[in-house]
Amino acid sequence: MSQENIEIVRALIPPPDVDVARLLRDDDLFEQVKAGAEPLVASDVESVAAWQGGDARTYAGIDGFRKLWLDWLEPWTVYHASADEIIDQGDRVLVLARDRARRAETDAEFELQSGSLWEFEDGRLVRVEFFRNRVQALEAAGLREYAQDHPRRRGKGHPSGGLGGQPRGEHKPG
Repeated sequence: MSQENIEIVRALIPPPDVDVARLLRDDDLFEQVKAGAEPLVASDVESVAAWQGGDARTYAGIDGFRKLWLDWLEPWTVYHASADEIIDQGDRVLVLARDRARRAETDAEFELQSGSLWEFEDGRLVRVEFFRNRVQALEAAGLREYAQDHPRRRGKGHPSGGLGGQPRGEHKPG
């Protein structure tokens, strides 16, 4: 079953060349995505904005998944998502992501490294948590030692609508 879960995650993450902001903001495009996702996702799927910490908001259903992303995408004009690593955990799948985004007021492209944890029951997605950074995602998956053994995977944060990542080519210590 775990390989099937990985394939579902791959099917639900748009290819890196797809602008997620455009895809989710356009009602007609989203309806097409929704129709394709419905067989893979429980009707009451939970999407958790875990990057918010203790005040993490939980959204319900596929429309809630969209709402979470629309809230996240608010400052971004263009947003491309990609999975660097997909890690099988049986009924859960950990995704270490590398996203590229641009805001309206700048031509600079930001790179964001984050993680998400996808949970499955009976071959359908029932919950997904989106974390501020890879370390938080690895900890939630019980893989803290993985981050320590693979320092390149630590990455900068997945911000919550405030300042986001660093422009590509720039590095800020700390």
